[in-house]
Amino acid sequence: MIQRYEKTGFDREFSVSLTPFMKKCVFFAAAFLFAALSAGTAGAQSRVETIDKVTVSATRVPVALHSSARIVTLMDSLTIASAPAETVNDLLKYALGVDVRQRGAMGMQTDISIRGGTYNQVAVLLDGINITDPQTGHNSFDFPVNLCDIERIEVLEGPAARVYGTSSLLGAVNIVTRKPSDKSVSASLEGGSFRSFGATASAALGYDRGFGSISAGYQRSDGFSRNAAGGLNSDFGAVKAFAHGAHDFGPRDISWQAGVSNKDFGSSTFYSSKFDDQFEHTLKTFASVKSEGKGALHFTPAIYWNHGEDRFELFRNAPEKYPFNFHKTNVAGANLYFRVDSRLGQTAFGAEARHERIVSTNLGERLAQPQGVYVCGLSRTALNLFLEHHVVIGRLSASAGLTTVYNTGNREGVRLFPGFDANLRVSDAVRLYASYNTSYRMPTFTELYYSVGGHLADPNLKAEKLRALEGGVKFLGRGVRAFASVYYNRGYDLIDWIKDTSLGDDAPWMSVNHTRLNTLGQEVSVRLSLPELLNRPGFFFRTLQLGYSHQSQDKALEANLRSVYSLEYVRHKVVAQAGFRFWENLALDLSWRYVDRSTGSELMAPYNLLDAKLSYDFPRLNLYVRANNLLNRTWYDFGDIPQPGLWLMAGVAFHI
Repeated sequence: MIQRYEKTGFDREFSVSLTPFMKKCVFFAAAFLFAALSAGTAGAQSRVETIDKVTVSATRVPVALHSSARIVTLMDSLTIASAPAETVNDLLKYALGVDVRQRGAMGMQTDISIRGGTYNQVAVLLDGINITDPQTGHNSFDFPVNLCDIERIEVLEGPAARVYGTSSLLGAVNIVTRKPSDKSVSASLEGGSFRSFGATASAALGYDRGFGSISAGYQRSDGFSRNAAGGLNSDFGAVKAFAHGAHDFGPRDISWQAGVSNKDFGSSTFYSSKFDDQFEHTLKTFASVKSEGKGALHFTPAIYWNHGEDRFELFRNAPEKYPFNFHKTNVAGANLYFRVDSRLGQTAFGAEARHERIVSTNLGERLAQPQGVYVCGLSRTALNLFLEHHVVIGRLSASAGLTTVYNTGNREGVRLFPGFDANLRVSDAVRLYASYNTSYRMPTFTELYYSVGGHLADPNLKAEKLRALEGGVKFLGRGVRAFASVYYNRGYDLIDWIKDTSLGDDAPWMSVNHTRLNTLGQEVSVRLSLPELLNRPGFFFRTLQLGYSHQSQDKALEANLRSVYSLEYVRHKVVAQAGFRFWENLALDLSWRYVDRSTGSELMAPYNLLDAKLSYDFPRLNLYVRANNLLNRTWYDFGDIPQPGLWLMAGVAFHI
């Protein structure tokens, strides 16, 4: 029988075993940080003022990026445009605290986690509106926007329940869309390896009191692998469309957005190595309306609706061999947000209500009246109340708040989750920060009810909980942005799929609140803008960024137990990026990453990958060549599923 692992781990010693290569990385990262801090001190004030104009959603009260007491990775429009990436999922591979595990290329099936967690423990938002999929985290990162729609990407590391609700156990990804100020039309075409093709088009109209914008995108490929019969099994086709706008009505701004994503892709051996012709179809639609007030009292209500459909085929186009799985989800939500500005600081309070419903062939309870193929279903409602206060006292800024949670989908009643952040301005360039936060996540419908194909789910799973401590230093000087952080996460009632091998090879995988997990992590990152740092505006070496992260987890399993997610985390990750501009119009951007994941699998050995993008700018035209896995490495991100070798794409984009 399976026995729950109850050791808390606070008295457990963490050990860090570094290879000679990683010792060199740590040494150079520390030396690089020290050199950058020393070189960038002069002229810090003007740079701080510039960066402090960028506010991020790291708390309920928006704060400047440098003043935040959290680590927020910010990918702005320039970073997005220059990176050798085609999708948001690919961009996130270069975020230091993020683990991107792809089954298929170009974001067709991608699991994204933060700080050693799982893909179900990250909230996904579009302009602050929650689009997280309650069926499974496999579908959460199916974004209904194209890269041309995005102004910036914010990645908040660590518990985020105080800010983004109960999907964000270990972090959140917030996509902030562009808000055009004038008329524009843009389009792009690209093609390359494996008969891949992509196209996007967008149009925008900006005026004095608002804007409107619409875009559409298409991708397809034959894929990089074949099944045993020689047929396509990693091919894909995807269509995305997105529209949004806003208008200033004087005392209030009204904004709206709507999007759709439709994907069909060969699933190869994604979910079972026994079958190499799996196939999946997903459809996601999204719409929201928000009204934002002005003045000392900010009242911002918002309503949203998410709809998702999923069809999984164990044998492509052959339901007679094995019935298809069908799922359909609907999510309706409403947010009420108040913020009061006074001499005592800023106080935010409000409520959130979110209703989630699924109908399915196999997830949920049996329906009294089946709806075609949908014979099972389930619904639940989450109610959250939140309160937070932000104050600035001299050089110290601090936020304290709490969230109360009640969900009809479990029996745990009302739960309270507090948090506290503090940021101390040592100088114009240097900030020290510390935080304590707690978080909570409801199980997905898959974790509760997926009891087919050798799986046995538990419909009575508890919600996951987490407590986290973090501290660090941030530096912002002329041409230099750097930080170093240490964090400790203590998770309990965490959900895992485990198998008792003492019951034989045919023993089922069971979903259980099996895990108490403690994680100790460290991160250090330095980004240099070399023309600014060296006071040489025409210097060809434009940017250089180096980051290193390390994690250690203390979870242990009994000898006869196997786990899907046990110790499935990135122990070491190194990211290096460099940008060059030759002459006036020719640019080269390189991105390299080293990933050492703790899995126990010989196939999933540490790997390093180099991506590159070469582009040439005309006044309204951009030509580019993009190469992913430039050195054609052999690598595995998940199980025994091989990943693409060298993938070349060439394209053209224009803007008028």
